[in-house]
Amino acid sequence: MAPAVPLAVLALVALVALVAPGLGAAPGCDYPAHRWCSSRDVAVACQVESRCPSLPRPAAAPVQLSLYYESLCPACREFLVVKLFSTWLLLPEEMLNITLVPYGNAQERNVSGKLDFRCQHGPEECLGNMMEACLMHEAKNFSTYFPVIFCLESGSSVTKNLEACLQIYAPEVDSGRIRACVQGDTGVALMHHNAQLTDALEPPHQYVPWITVNGKHTDELQAQAEASLLGLVCHLYQGEKPEACGGSKAPKFLSGCRR
Repeated sequence: MAPAVPLAVLALVALVALVAPGLGAAPGCDYPAHRWCSSRDVAVACQVESRCPSLPRPAAAPVQLSLYYESLCPACREFLVVKLFSTWLLLPEEMLNITLVPYGNAQERNVSGKLDFRCQHGPEECLGNMMEACLMHEAKNFSTYFPVIFCLESGSSVTKNLEACLQIYAPEVDSGRIRACVQGDTGVALMHHNAQLTDALEPPHQYVPWITVNGKHTDELQAQAEASLLGLVCHLYQGEKPEACGGSKAPKFLSGCRR
């Protein structure tokens, strides 16, 4: 009578047959067959990724969206409040990365060795732009400052509601530091940086809100973002889609603020 084959040996043989039929299926693989599906790195080294369905999917890169805007531009405020903020709330953090650049159609001048800014909607808009830039600088964390900016842009006054918006959304942020930034050299430096970012756009911006997606701007991407930002981000994201990506409709938007 032939000797009994241990159960562990039979299990190993079955695993080899399932993962990589034929001993030559993974040339140069230094791992035993029972470890081939233990991690993605091992599966790649042994060339058996397609035969390891239990491996976690690699993390997908977030969609990168940059909004170039002005604090008092009606169309900018509407896009930020109605579309951008709501989309950010609906999607997981790893799915969408947002950059805000408050400057828009402003102009930078050197007056007697000092930088001066002229804004499309007047000095109040320059103050709003700088206030939001300083808020980002002081708060640092996007999830901290974006709700405050949403509060400012959705309220009756962008420049007069800072204290109230901070108290509601980010009480840990010191309003005094933001005001010191606005009144000092830091605010000017931040606005100069935003001017450089805006001037470096390719193609050059023609209006605001000006939207880039994954570093690109086209008329089609702009139209898609304004019509259904949630749908656009869901379409572009390569990872597993959340329930919020089931579909979205959007109202028509105001025309942008042209230069």
